[in-house]
Amino acid sequence: MKILLVDRVHELFKQQFLKWNWTVVEAYDWDYSKLVQEINSFEGLIIRSRFTLDQKILSKAVKLKFIGRPGAGLENIDLNYCDINSIKVFRSPEGNKDAVAEHIIGMLLALLTNLTIADSEVRIGKWDREKNRGHELKGKTIGIIGYGYMGSCFAEKLAGFGVQVIAYDKYKSDYSDSFVKEVSMEKIFEKTDVLSLHTPLTNETVGMVDLDFLKKFKKPIILINSARGQSVVLKDLAMAINLGVVKGACLDVLEIENHSFESLDLTKEKVINELKNKQNVLFTPHIAGWTHEAKLKMAEVVIDKVKRIFVD
Repeated sequence: MKILLVDRVHELFKQQFLKWNWTVVEAYDWDYSKLVQEINSFEGLIIRSRFTLDQKILSKAVKLKFIGRPGAGLENIDLNYCDINSIKVFRSPEGNKDAVAEHIIGMLLALLTNLTIADSEVRIGKWDREKNRGHELKGKTIGIIGYGYMGSCFAEKLAGFGVQVIAYDKYKSDYSDSFVKEVSMEKIFEKTDVLSLHTPLTNETVGMVDLDFLKKFKKPIILINSARGQSVVLKDLAMAINLGVVKGACLDVLEIENHSFESLDLTKEKVINELKNKQNVLFTPHIAGWTHEAKLKMAEVVIDKVKRIFVD
């Protein structure tokens, strides 16, 4: 089998494919036109987010049997076309769910305890204990929207913090257990102190969190987004913070990221200028699921899924 590696992924992919006597081509410097020209000769494709695999390009991939994406989101792949044309698509949210959950808990605790502010002040000799008095996580209600691998792992890791965890998922039911209580969206609006998004990027979730949405909460909330940046309208989030509707935010993803997630669209940077000046907003550069351990585990998950279908 001939396999194309489009993005720089864990070396385990190449090592394992070669062990199976498959041919591996590394295309890290290919542009889109080169991919269009060459894709017809490959039976397998490993990709993250550098290119969009729409019907236009997939129709040229006449030998393609599978696409592997080490990661969770599949919005850059035309899944309907793949299904109709019997192209298997493998993803690996199992591989980075722990990384995501640990990261956003870290961000949340840092925000609640003024950790980054206090650290920066002490570094310049400022010792202000009272201003940096924080809040405890214990006793708060954590609302989760989207209860897949990421949402459920987050709930599980919160178990020791003495919080109540509630979740809404439009496409799942009967998942209440010792870690979470399944509720309606109305209950999310009513009870939540901290809201965490774990939804895929779809037509339903683009722009989902706007000012009207945020105004529906009965209490001022802290918003966490480690899902997809386009789900949160940043200018509306800034307005919600100014209005007191939102009292803080932890943002690992931004709506102005380029589609590859590797940079920001600086032509739209003014969208976050107001948020950048707020000490109750924390940013990280789409790294919640980006640990060294997760990179290996995501590769292992995809390879195992490929193996079960095409090797065993």
